[in-house]
Amino acid sequence: MMRAPQEFPLDGLPERVTIYEVGPRDGLQNEAAIVPVEVKAELVARLAAAGLTTIEATSFVHPKWVPQLADAEELLATMDRAPGVRYPVLVPNERGLSRALALGVTDIAIFGSATETFARRNLNRTVAESMEMFAPVVARARDSGVAVRAYLSMCFGDPWEGPVPVGQVVAAGVRLLDLGCHRLSLGDTIGVGTPGHVTALLAAFAAAGVGPERLAVHFHDTYGQALVNTLAALRGGVTEVDASAGGIGGCPYARSATGNLATEDLVWMLSGLGVETGVDLPSLAATSAWLAGRLGRPSPSRVVQALSAAAAETKE
Repeated sequence: MMRAPQEFPLDGLPERVTIYEVGPRDGLQNEAAIVPVEVKAELVARLAAAGLTTIEATSFVHPKWVPQLADAEELLATMDRAPGVRYPVLVPNERGLSRALALGVTDIAIFGSATETFARRNLNRTVAESMEMFAPVVARARDSGVAVRAYLSMCFGDPWEGPVPVGQVVAAGVRLLDLGCHRLSLGDTIGVGTPGHVTALLAAFAAAGVGPERLAVHFHDTYGQALVNTLAALRGGVTEVDASAGGIGGCPYARSATGNLATEDLVWMLSGLGVETGVDLPSLAATSAWLAGRLGRPSPSRVVQALSAAAAETKE
């Protein structure tokens, strides 16, 4: 069995892609069982050792809403931080920011919605009210020397509202960037996007004056479209892609959202295209196989499954 893809580059792709690893936060927040803090700390350390340079470590959302990440302070206080690796955290409001700043966090992310229904369900606010809530968070973070990234959910479809107009997504995204966020991650929260839709959305942002250098993409693989959607985004000039080790994750507020794009599947594709990531695939796959054992179920990642099978054959 092959353990690495053959390299056949395609024209029009970036030379290097930054992988924004969301497994420790977006992946683990959707687990039914609480994962021990020492397992989380080891996961973060293993991901850094595999070559990932941006690892979203946890969330400072109130424990009532995301109990799986209630140990955020304990995790950040105890985990090792590798040189040259960024460890952003998710914050919902000024209280969350205060908790993060007290622990010396240098990168945060906020999370908005392109639709009113999800904004109500996820933030208990309208889209406009959520922007008002984020404004002082971004301003204070930047005044403290902290970089701010924005997530925008429901960019390709909403389980309650259905199709989401491209113009509506662009309007919400521009508002987040105008607050002072340095990058906007476009989320296909329920995984319904297709490559043409991705291309159209990027073109609409470009027409609004937002180039691909300010955008990232965050795809869920509900309908098996995450990789082809990523390729469309790369062709559109995007160079930052969110992914989750082992493909774990979902969204606790949108039950139709299945797992994130698996980091291993992304690295396999990019390796075959000759696009650099700096990630060691065998080390990453071994980490996800280890995590799957701690979670008590197989990894959803096809690459992890294939490489694990290859390793088992070698031992026989």
